[in-house]
Amino acid sequence: MVQKLAWVFGIVFIIIGILGFIPSLVPGGLLLGIFSVDAMHNVVHLISGILAIGAAWSSASYSRLYFKVFGVVYALVTIIGFVQGDTILGLMMINTADNVLHLVIAVVALWAGFGMKEPMGSMAM
Repeated sequence: MVQKLAWVFGIVFIIIGILGFIPSLVPGGLLLGIFSVDAMHNVVHLISGILAIGAAWSSASYSRLYFKVFGVVYALVTIIGFVQGDTILGLMMINTADNVLHLVIAVVALWAGFGMKEPMGSMAM
C-alpha cells in the first residue's frame, strides 16, 4: 500500500511540476489561479515526484523512508511558510493556499512513513 501511495505522490507531483511551467495555467504566478508557484517551486515538485517514483519502484521500505523524510521536510516547509508568509527562505514564492496544502501533504506523508500499517504478509523486502 505504501508503494502505491508513493506512485500516486510521484505522478501527481510530476504533473503539478510540469503544469507550473505552462504560462496559461499560471496567470499572475498562481497555478490554476490558486497556488503561488515559480520556477524553483516547480523544480521542487518535479524532484519530489521523481524521488517518490524511485522509492515506489524500489521497495516498500524505500517508499516508507521517502515518506518519513518527505513528511519531515514538508512539515518544516509548512512551518517556515506560515512564519514567513510569502516565501520559503526567500527561495520560492508561496501563499496561504500553498501553506495549507503543504500542511495536508506533510500530515499524509508522516502518516504513510510512520503510522501506516501494511496488511500481514504484504511487507516487501
